[in-house]
Amino acid sequence: MHKKKTNHSKVNRPNFSQYTVKEPTELLLFLLQKQSKLGRNSVKAILARGQVSVNDRVVTEYNYPLVPGQTVTIRKDRAAEEPLFVGLSILHEDEDIIVIQKNAGLLSIASPQENDMTAYRQLMAHVRVKDPGSRVFVVHRLDRDTSGVMMFAKSERVQQLLQNSWQDTVKERTYIALVEGKIKKTEGTISSWLKESSTLKMYSSHRPNDGQHAVTHYKIIQSNSNFTLSEVRLETGRKNQIRVHMQDIGHPIVGDKKYGSKSNAIKRLGLHAQVLAFIHPTKGHLVRFETEIPKAFLTPFRQSPSKSN
Repeated sequence: MHKKKTNHSKVNRPNFSQYTVKEPTELLLFLLQKQSKLGRNSVKAILARGQVSVNDRVVTEYNYPLVPGQTVTIRKDRAAEEPLFVGLSILHEDEDIIVIQKNAGLLSIASPQENDMTAYRQLMAHVRVKDPGSRVFVVHRLDRDTSGVMMFAKSERVQQLLQNSWQDTVKERTYIALVEGKIKKTEGTISSWLKESSTLKMYSSHRPNDGQHAVTHYKIIQSNSNFTLSEVRLETGRKNQIRVHMQDIGHPIVGDKKYGSKSNAIKRLGLHAQVLAFIHPTKGHLVRFETEIPKAFLTPFRQSPSKSN
């Protein structure tokens, strides 16, 4: 009596089927191949209901790229209910990091005085859906009223790796800033030493080594007589750095009353973290995340000057 040959790439359990990816393909094609008894519409429905996960993360996109070594799981029932995100969306997640886009108005992490909804708290709930022991760790922060790309670590080890080598690991941090007035120079660099006052407001000193050295580069995207939209690249990452530096050159960020703004033309702070590029802390390759310029930042250039305020 000969033994029946088993397929080790598939494991059957009462509640789910699991497959190992052998060659590069897209998720829908892979599922159609593995679930040949099901029609295309049935497979799409399984995807839409959140019953498919890749390496334990629920995926619903038909064209999600698969690479050899990944594990695809198909549940017979609906996936555990994911908490709905408020004010953020996930751009990328793997076993080590989560990269998000944060909306203006959402706190990165609560301060001792505040107990509001935060990005940190929502992501903690997200990772605990699959494993109650999971945690997320803050790597860097965005001000509450700044939107854009932000990263969290999924272990203390990865958090330390990133924070200890931040200056070398991060290859690009680009912001979009909408500022008051017309900046005359098409590009420039602002350099000063930043200090914090007793009221937690940052300010510039031009005396060498009098505070933390901060360097900001800017390049104009477009302008009119009332506003300038600029691309701002950080050479250093100090608290409120862009906000202080744009005030220093006489062009405070729109909506930034704390640092000299007189206008609230777009009903939010005119600062958006558009690009974050860095060396992946465990895989070692360069990853880059870019988001669109918020539509509100473009409205002052679509209106006549008399209506811009």
